Amino acid sequence: MSTHRVERLKINYKTLEEFQKFREYGAQELSMLEDLQANIIENDSNSPFYGIYEEDQLVARISLYRIDAKYDRYFKPAQDYYELWKLEVLPQYREQKYGTALVQHAKSFGLPVKTNARCRSDEFWRKMGFQPVTYNPVRDRGENPFVWLPSGVGLQD
Repeated sequence: MSTHRVERLKINYKTLEEFQKFREYGAQELSMLEDLQANIIENDSNSPFYGIYEEDQLVARISLYRIDAKYDRYFKPAQDYYELWKLEVLPQYREQKYGTALVQHAKSFGLPVKTNARCRSDEFWRKMGFQPVTYNPVRDRGENPFVWLPSGVGLQD
């Protein structure tokens, strides 16, 4: 079992600065910057980002969005679930179980988790206990969805 400690990231300029080191730096961070500049977001607000620090440096991160059951097109029975985005570990920290620790953290909430396998990551998701769903062009719109099902949860037909 991993000893990496996952923590919810604060939404502040320091976190935003750390995000610039990650390859998947884009729209979510820029909207966070706009919110910060508009003084909408407090430091303690519920950030969707979680991360792992090594010696005060953010080395791995994940974003988890809780999706309301009314939008569920994957799970049976329909329910709230987490959409997992931006699982990323800085290159020099890869192969040290940081990604595994973040995925385990997402699963620890006990709700189904959906992600999109990108950059040839299918094998990683399978190792994490995720399974691909049958592609539905209307629902999936070019994505490559993988899901993790907690006990008692199935897939919609």
